Amino acid sequence: MEQKEKLILMADVIGSRKVDQRQLMSDFQEVVSAVNKEEKMNFLSPMTITLGDEFQSVLKDLGSALSVILKIEERLVKEKKSFKLRYVLIEGDIDTKLNRKIAHGMLGTGLTLARESLAAMKTHKNRFYFNIKDKEKNQVLNQLFFILKELVDYWNVEKDYYIVSKFLEHKDYKQVAFELDKERSLIWKRKKSLKIDEYFALKEVILYLGK
Repeated sequence: MEQKEKLILMADVIGSRKVDQRQLMSDFQEVVSAVNKEEKMNFLSPMTITLGDEFQSVLKDLGSALSVILKIEERLVKEKKSFKLRYVLIEGDIDTKLNRKIAHGMLGTGLTLARESLAAMKTHKNRFYFNIKDKEKNQVLNQLFFILKELVDYWNVEKDYYIVSKFLEHKDYKQVAFELDKERSLIWKRKKSLKIDEYFALKEVILYLGK
């Protein structure tokens, strides 16, 4: 018999009503589709856009969920998308049969709690909320993702995303300088000011917690 308790990841676009709806929905769909393909093996039920500016999904395990969240955040930078997402990861019951092709038509207290938690987050400034059974990991993850938010939200779409995306491909500032045909000293300074090393250190700790 399949275990009812699952890891449910939901997210929505922050301030979606304030921007061009058609462009936003196109960009959102593009990111969701790309990460669904890249992280296919991590899903029990893939990210499915439900209300135009919101998706829901079911993950195999904690490590899978953390990998997907980070992959989405990095793709937003690499694709120079101007919107931000608000996420909740809830460990709870799904009472109906798991739909492995599309995250629709499922019911359970876990899904209800995830929707309620996502709605409640609209009154908070934080973008990440975790509610999993391992309370020690849960507390640490909420703290780590608060720091992650401060790091990535400092990066500016127009001024920083292009160079940050290069650092995501190549940690070595010398390689980035070569690709961008810029002075090494300038790229080294940008790496420091954008806190790239801090981002990678934080990412490593987050992924470690998922093991």
